[in-house]
Amino acid sequence: MNFNNMKLYQAIILCCAGWLSVSEASAQERLSLSLAQCREMALSQSEELQQADNRLRQAELDNEIATTAYLPKIDGSAIGVYMLPDMDMTGMDLRMRGTYMAGINLTQPIYTGGKITTGKRLARIGGEVAREQQRMTRMDILVEADKAYWTYIAVARKVRMLESFSAQMDTLYRQVSTACRAGMTTENDLLRIEAERSDVLYQLQKAKNGEDLCRMSVCRIIGVEFDTQIEPTDTLITLSEPTSLSADISLRPEIALLEKQIETDKQQIRMAKADMLPTAGMKAGYMYYGNIKLEGMTTTGDGTSQPFSQEFQDGQWTAMLSVSTPVFHWGENRKKARKALYQLINSELELQKNSRLFNIEAQQAIRNMQDGQRLVRTAAIGLRQAKENLRVTQNRYASSMVPLSDLLDAQSQWQQAESNLIEAQTQCKIYETEYLRATGNL
Repeated sequence: MNFNNMKLYQAIILCCAGWLSVSEASAQERLSLSLAQCREMALSQSEELQQADNRLRQAELDNEIATTAYLPKIDGSAIGVYMLPDMDMTGMDLRMRGTYMAGINLTQPIYTGGKITTGKRLARIGGEVAREQQRMTRMDILVEADKAYWTYIAVARKVRMLESFSAQMDTLYRQVSTACRAGMTTENDLLRIEAERSDVLYQLQKAKNGEDLCRMSVCRIIGVEFDTQIEPTDTLITLSEPTSLSADISLRPEIALLEKQIETDKQQIRMAKADMLPTAGMKAGYMYYGNIKLEGMTTTGDGTSQPFSQEFQDGQWTAMLSVSTPVFHWGENRKKARKALYQLINSELELQKNSRLFNIEAQQAIRNMQDGQRLVRTAAIGLRQAKENLRVTQNRYASSMVPLSDLLDAQSQWQQAESNLIEAQTQCKIYETEYLRATGNL
C-alpha cells in the first residue's frame, strides 16, 4: 500500500469513527417518558409555577409583616447642628456650633380602631389566595402536559398505522404489477394503486410532520432540548369503566378565590370604618445632647462685668401618650365605607355569575366524558368490523371473486376505522383530565 492510499484509508476510518460518535450522541438524546414523568418534569420547570411559589412566599412574608404591627417599634436617631449666627438670649449668645443630639425612641400602638387586626386578617387571606393561585397554576400545567402527551401518542400511532398501510399498498402494488405484466389484470388497476400509494405517502408525510411538532411541544413543556427524541411509555390506553360523575365545583380554586375576594372586601369595609374611630398610642424615648454653649457678660457683686460661659450637656427621658379622634372630614370616611360596601356586593354577584358558568363547564366536561367513552366503544366495534371486512375482501380478491376497487375500499375503511379509534381513545384521556380540572380534583 503506497503512501497516498494509506492516507485515504486513514481518512475513511476517521470519517467512520466520527459518524459513529455522532450516531451514539444522537442515541443518547432519546428520552423514555411516562405520563407521570411528563407531569413531574412539566411542574418542575414551569416558570408560571415558580412565579406562583414566589407569590406564596411573598404572602407568607406579608403575614409576618402584619404581625409586627402589634409589637413596639424602636428607632434610633443622631443629629449634628452647626448654626450661624449665634442666637441672642437676653443679652447672651447661644452658640450651636457642632451641637450633637442622639437618642432612642420606643413607639407602641394601643388602639388603632381595629386597623392592625384587620390588616392581620387581610394578610392571612392573602396567603390563602396565593395558595389557591398556586393550585390553579398547577392544574393548568397538568392539563397542558396531558394534552401534549396524549396528542403526541395519537399522532405517533397514526404514523405507525400509515406506515403499515403503506407497506400493504407496496405489497399490493407488487402483486398487481406482476399480474399486469402477465396480462392477468389491466394497467388501469395498476394506475389506481399508484394513485392510492401516492395519497398514503402524502398522508404519512403530513402525519410525520405533525408528530415532530407534537414531540417539540412535549419537549417545550418538560423543559428539554427540542431535538430530544421522546419515547412515550404509556402507549397502551386503558379506559376505566363508566361511573357516576359528579358536577360538584366546590373544590375548584376559582371558587375559593372568589370567596376569598368576598372576605377581603368585608375586611376592607372594617378598615374604612376604622378611620372613623379614635386612635391611641404611647411613645417613650431618651435624648442625649451636648456642645450647646451660652456665652455673654455677667455682673459680679461689686458691680463689675466679666465674661460668662456655660456648656450644656445632658440627657432627658420623655414619655408621651397621644389620642387622636377624627372630628369633621366632610364625610370622607363614610363615603369610603360605602364604596367598600358596593365592592363587596359586586364580588358576591361575581361569585354567583361564575358559579353558574363553572357549573355549565362541569356539566359539559361530564358530557364529554360520557360521549368520549361511547365513541371509544363505537370506534372499537367499527375497527373489528373493518378488520373482518378487509380479511374477507383480501381472500375474495385472491380468489378473483371481487374487483380491485373493493379491496382498496376495504383497506381505506380499515385505515379510517383505525384512525377513529386512536382519536377516540386519546381524546377520552384528554376529556378525563379536563373533567378533573373542571371539578377541582386534578
